[in-house]
Amino acid sequence: MFIITPRTIPNRAALEFRQTPRRFLGRSFVWPRRGGWRLKARVIFEVELLRYLVALAPFAGMALLWRDSALAIAQAPALMVLVIYGVEMRFLRLSPAARDALLNPAEQDRMGDLLAARGRTILTRIGARGRLTTGTLHLVVEQSELARVAPLTFVTVQSDDGPAILDLSDQDQTLIRDTLFAPPLTEAEMQKLTLARKDTLSVISLELRAIPAHARMAALTGFA
Repeated sequence: MFIITPRTIPNRAALEFRQTPRRFLGRSFVWPRRGGWRLKARVIFEVELLRYLVALAPFAGMALLWRDSALAIAQAPALMVLVIYGVEMRFLRLSPAARDALLNPAEQDRMGDLLAARGRTILTRIGARGRLTTGTLHLVVEQSELARVAPLTFVTVQSDDGPAILDLSDQDQTLIRDTLFAPPLTEAEMQKLTLARKDTLSVISLELRAIPAHARMAALTGFA
């Protein structure tokens, strides 16, 4: 999970947008300031051009091994396109039938309800801590549709005021990490829900005026 907020990425210009929800996958490249090499490698792997180059690497290898045939190899665009299609659509992604088989409708509803409940809990505590009283917050969970690699999940808290992506404190980020993907709705299970829904974006919204007084009091006394 990559929590995107002004303090976790070096390029703040990537956080500028005009309407919620803000999408990142396939639109903006964001690089984590922190996180291990696994997260950084997974972010790099999401770049389509780099995947295409990896898929076409065998052609470059053959051209180097058999230099007399290099021109013929380079002039086989149809085969190259077929290779890219096979890797991208048949290997890295699931077919529509495979997606439908991941979760039945009842499981999708159960997991969706759990995600929504956790999202509202997170937004309530963040809004109360920040003493926010007007507008709407959105917890936006965006996942890659690449199925045969480790899940890549971008999580942001977006506000209609601006609109803007909230600058989450370390405490808020810890809250998201501890709450959002706790069992049974792990990040891997969330990916199944994303693929079954055929939608990479899940949005949970909360009107700030709906935050109860006891939640705001808990935040003021340090218990939230």
